[in-house]
Amino acid sequence: MSDFLEILTHGRRFKAAVKELSVEDLKELAAKLDKIISERESEAEAVNAAMAERNAQIDEIRKQMEAVGLSIDDLGSTAIKPAPKKRAPRPAKYTIDVNGETITWTGQGRMPTVFKNELDNGRTMDDFLI
Repeated sequence: MSDFLEILTHGRRFKAAVKELSVEDLKELAAKLDKIISERESEAEAVNAAMAERNAQIDEIRKQMEAVGLSIDDLGSTAIKPAPKKRAPRPAKYTIDVNGETITWTGQGRMPTVFKNELDNGRTMDDFLI
C-alpha cells in the first residue's frame, strides 16, 4: 500500500496530515470524497444490475433447456474439443556420411549445409536418397 493510502485509511495519521488545512479546504475535500463515493456506488449498482440481468438470462436458458429435455452434461460433451494429436516425426529421406558421422534430412525445411555443399560440387539429391 502506498504511503498516501496508509495515511488516508489510518484515523490519527489522516487527522495529523490535514491539521493545517482550513475548514473550507476540509469541506472541499469532503465534497470531493463524497463525489468519488457516489460514483463508486453507482458503478457498483451498474455491475450488480448487469449481473442480475445475466443471471436472469442464464435462468431463462436453463428453463428452455429443461423444456426441451437437455442438461448441462449434454452441452459439455459437444463443447469440449479433443486436444489435437501430435503427428509422428517424418522419416528421413536423405542421408550423407561426413567424417564418419551420418547426417539425415527429411527433405523439408532448410537444407543442411553439408547437403548444400555436395550439391554445389555437382552431386544430385538422388545420390543421397535412402
